[in-house]
Amino acid sequence: MAAALSLSLAACAKKPQVAVSAPTGQWISLFNGKNLEDWTVKIAGHDLNDNYRNTFRVEDGLLKVSYGQYEKFGGRFGSLFYNKKLSHYWFRAEYRFVGRQASGAPSWAYKNSGIQLHSQAPDSMRKDQEFPVSVEFDIVGGRLLGRHPTGDVCENGTRVTIDGGVLRDKCSKLSDVTIPGDEWVMILAEVQGGTRIRQIVNGILVVEYTNLTLDENDPDARRLVNSGGDKALTSGYISIQANSHPIEFRRIEILPID
Repeated sequence: MAAALSLSLAACAKKPQVAVSAPTGQWISLFNGKNLEDWTVKIAGHDLNDNYRNTFRVEDGLLKVSYGQYEKFGGRFGSLFYNKKLSHYWFRAEYRFVGRQASGAPSWAYKNSGIQLHSQAPDSMRKDQEFPVSVEFDIVGGRLLGRHPTGDVCENGTRVTIDGGVLRDKCSKLSDVTIPGDEWVMILAEVQGGTRIRQIVNGILVVEYTNLTLDENDPDARRLVNSGGDKALTSGYISIQANSHPIEFRRIEILPID
């Protein structure tokens, strides 16, 4: 009995945290601090590059997702796409949540955003499509009550493998990193094509996953495969989610991997 209890406790023990530092090199800024040059807007229910009520904007040198001109959220999930398709690179950004959530938005989207990696091209999305087919670096802010960790991977029409098993849930739910306030947060992602991605928050590895593929059970992913796309997900676009809560970025950059 004692031995069984010991094994049970060991199984429930948290894995030790793994520290990961950003590599040195010639990092390339994707954001010029002045405007949205080199970025494409897609908001659900709106045409490509219809930046409804200035959702994505640049103010005071910051790239912002803002809902100050909204009356109601109205299901207008959005994404801001960097215009270059990428495969092997490091990604680095600094963000913070600010202000109040847009009126009429779902409760789960409070202090919720994400960086979508290997996204489909914005011009391949349906007009009403809420999220691009992608793997998502989930960004979650802390609340007064409850546990709200950040940095997990979420699947948007995709499938990934973690520790030898295919992730069947929407998100990995492995993170134990919680950001309590509206402080600036540093995130890193090491993207090795479709072979491996690692997601890091404030220098701590949250999740590592491999074998990225499109999920043909998802209608948008199936449409991409049927139109001649490869089921293996080896490259794509970086895009920033707009989920109804204001968020600011002061650094967005990449370091290409040879």
